Amino acid sequence: MLDIKKIRKDPGFFKEKLATRGVKPEEIDEVLSLDAVRRELLQQTENLKAKRNEASDQIGNAKKANEDATEAIAKVREINNEIKELDEKLAKNEEEFHDKMSRLPNIPHEGVPVSLTEDGATELRKVGEIRRFDFEPKHHWDIGENLGILDFDRAAKVSGARFVYYLGMGAQLERAVYNFMLDEHMKDGYTEVIPPYIVKASAMYGTGQYPKFRESVYRVNGEDMTLIPTAEVPLTNYYSGEVIPAKELPVYVTALTPCYRSEAGAAGRDTRGLIRMHQFNKVEMVKYTRPEDSWDELERMTANGENILKKLNIPYHVITLTTGDMSFTASMTHDIELWMPAQNKYREVSSCSNCLDFQARRMHTQFRDENGKLQYVHTLNGSGLAVGRTVAAILENYQNEDGSVTIPEVLVPYMHGVTKITKENAVPFRNK
Repeated sequence: MLDIKKIRKDPGFFKEKLATRGVKPEEIDEVLSLDAVRRELLQQTENLKAKRNEASDQIGNAKKANEDATEAIAKVREINNEIKELDEKLAKNEEEFHDKMSRLPNIPHEGVPVSLTEDGATELRKVGEIRRFDFEPKHHWDIGENLGILDFDRAAKVSGARFVYYLGMGAQLERAVYNFMLDEHMKDGYTEVIPPYIVKASAMYGTGQYPKFRESVYRVNGEDMTLIPTAEVPLTNYYSGEVIPAKELPVYVTALTPCYRSEAGAAGRDTRGLIRMHQFNKVEMVKYTRPEDSWDELERMTANGENILKKLNIPYHVITLTTGDMSFTASMTHDIELWMPAQNKYREVSSCSNCLDFQARRMHTQFRDENGKLQYVHTLNGSGLAVGRTVAAILENYQNEDGSVTIPEVLVPYMHGVTKITKENAVPFRNK
């Protein structure tokens, strides 16, 4: 949520900055118009309440003096009716004002490339050497299906498209990857959390998924509850409505959770494989920081995500997303994209974002500074990493010509010493 006081003070700035995110100038004008009406209604209400208090005093004085208070009583009744009418107008106004304010995205940082599409993202760095294959590299879904460790067909039979069964070594590899990720993040100072997987609508609103992206999630029928689209929601809402003791900042938390997304609008995109699923595992990183520290913390968080790929020895690059491509709540987003040999391109595996005080205002999450003044914290979030996409990259980057897959060295201990997935060890019950 943006600060209406700042919008009032410099509407031209907000029109200019939000235009780079697809917001029309008249949307700012509408917000300011509703705000002006709201303030006028509040002023009228306060004036009437003052008149009512004056009339009430007259009634009291008249009764003490045994005088007729009929006129004053009638006046109070009339004022109460006027106040009720104003309150109804105010409630309607505030609902509309709040809805329009909640749909305005965050202000982009001056360093964010300006574009209403994804074109124009800035590459910050490229890391790792892309493997040269002496055979035609296969897609991860072909590798997984040939080994028997990924079963999309039976998942479709049970749940529909964009679901998968991991079997045998496939399941172990997924588990190895996320346990490795969690261990690495704990080394970097994050506290591991197991959060709820179903949240209230208020939590979805707090992190910015509602109201704009209501159709992109799975809601619980008959209840105002939602299956989480990302652990960002329960992790960031942990302190909603609270004042965090200043001595605790910064707070780093991480969690592995399943994520559920309807993928509305994704028809025809990545229909095969692990890239775009309705249910997938993801390790999330979330930070609460002081305002003056958040930009440094964004770079540290991005480095935390990169650390995973460096240790897995998977090539990747880091880009800064454009104004039109970054998330609704972000002021700046760095995407980490890993190399997928069969697609011959980089694919996103993490988005690390600094949301400034945008989410904190929606959640009413604050801290008290050294002068005793309440301030909103800054919140950051990033994938550390999307597990299925990482598994897909391992299958493609570590594939062998005979169809086997070598296990990255750092994962061998998590795989109980197994160094290669072959047809012989992939799914034990099929090899009896």
